[in-house]
Amino acid sequence: MEITILGSGTCVPYLKRGSAGIILRIGENILLFDSGTGTLERMLKRGITYLDLDVVLYTHTHPDHVADLVPLIFASKYGETPRRRDLPLIGGRGFKTYFQAIQGAYGRWLQPDLFQIHIREVYDDILDYDLFRVIARPMTHLPDSVGYRVESSDGKSAAFSGDTDYCPNLIELAKDVDVLVIESALPDEMKAEGHLTPSLAGRIGREANCKKMVLTHLYPVCDTVDIAQQCRKEYRGELLIAEDFMEISI
Repeated sequence: MEITILGSGTCVPYLKRGSAGIILRIGENILLFDSGTGTLERMLKRGITYLDLDVVLYTHTHPDHVADLVPLIFASKYGETPRRRDLPLIGGRGFKTYFQAIQGAYGRWLQPDLFQIHIREVYDDILDYDLFRVIARPMTHLPDSVGYRVESSDGKSAAFSGDTDYCPNLIELAKDVDVLVIESALPDEMKAEGHLTPSLAGRIGREANCKKMVLTHLYPVCDTVDIAQQCRKEYRGELLIAEDFMEISI
């Protein structure tokens, strides 16, 4: 498994951090988690195009997590080399309705000619693939929010929280996981409803007994505070502060 953090930031424009997007490689399979603004460009900087994606998984439909979905489909249809493989899209409850709404807005421009889009809504589900499986659980953010755990056939594992507040389901997803990529939007003293702080993220990491944590989805203020120290109030395992284009091997 190889994780690439494409965007470690939020909705706030910030030169240091782009909006949410994470690549997970499992053998020859390439999974994309979320596609905030600029995801396609950052993928290209790592040699990945719209043709290479095997599965795209969304944690929720806030704009900083889905903004590049329309460009992804538009490029897949009209690029110099159009996509011919079907494109699986996975999201929480209501994702089909969301997708139908954006298709309604753009009409035929988002209706593929050479491939099909397959949408799967998940809530409390296990999806089995040849070399891995994906476990989805609801998170505490929006009604459609889900987190994911991916387990490869060789025993490696990674979990992705998306946006969430403290959530027992996330502890379950992250139980003994090799790497937990977890949001930590704001410092402890600026707690916002529906989001984690470093110490709350650390509590989840401790209770889940995850081997490594990566704090991501960081508002600019996080770069003025020692969020690692705040996380260390709860978590003693290996800790990374996400940066755009950070790569993590499992």
